[in-house]
Amino acid sequence: MTRTETTEITELVETDAGTARITWRRVAKARLVLAVSHGAGGGVDARDLRALAAVLPGHGVTVALVEQPWRVAGKKMAPAPKTLDTGWRGIWPALSAPGLPVVSGGRSAGARVACRTATELGAAGVLALAFPLHPPGKPEKSRAEELLGAGARTLVVQGGNDPWGKPAEFPDGDFELVEVPYADHGLAVPKRAPLDQDEALAVVTDAVVKWTGSLA
Repeated sequence: MTRTETTEITELVETDAGTARITWRRVAKARLVLAVSHGAGGGVDARDLRALAAVLPGHGVTVALVEQPWRVAGKKMAPAPKTLDTGWRGIWPALSAPGLPVVSGGRSAGARVACRTATELGAAGVLALAFPLHPPGKPEKSRAEELLGAGARTLVVQGGNDPWGKPAEFPDGDFELVEVPYADHGLAVPKRAPLDQDEALAVVTDAVVKWTGSLA
């Protein structure tokens, strides 16, 4: 296997919150592992997670798509944040088993988990896709403290029209923020937008490729 050839392996991991599942996109001579989980209303088939799994191995990054135990169990509702954090902690030994630095990441609720646990787990960085800064229409219920307290180099990739927090609403802090123009919380762009969906996803993957390259 050359550096750009990938192998896909599925692994079940037992945690105190139940059985989790990791879909590995492994690449030879990887520099690091990018572990990303889904949000509270979707799975690892989200468009941005699929795009990262397709592109990042070509840049020396092994991608681990993580399904939290509640999702593996077929439940429709995500559990409380404390339980999500428990599941992520239980998955971490498998993520770090290759002996590489691990970037902790996720989209929406998964991004919050990554931020809350990064310091204790020793994450090499945090990737926050569509960070839910506040519930739609309720900016007073800010979750900025979670983001600001990540304690590791952090990249936020946010849709320009995300009702859960537009880029301009984010506070100043020790993190990088990349805007996906016109995109919503799912990083989807409307048909009338001046860029199409593939171009929007390229904004995501290009930003993550550049950022992970700076971590090496």
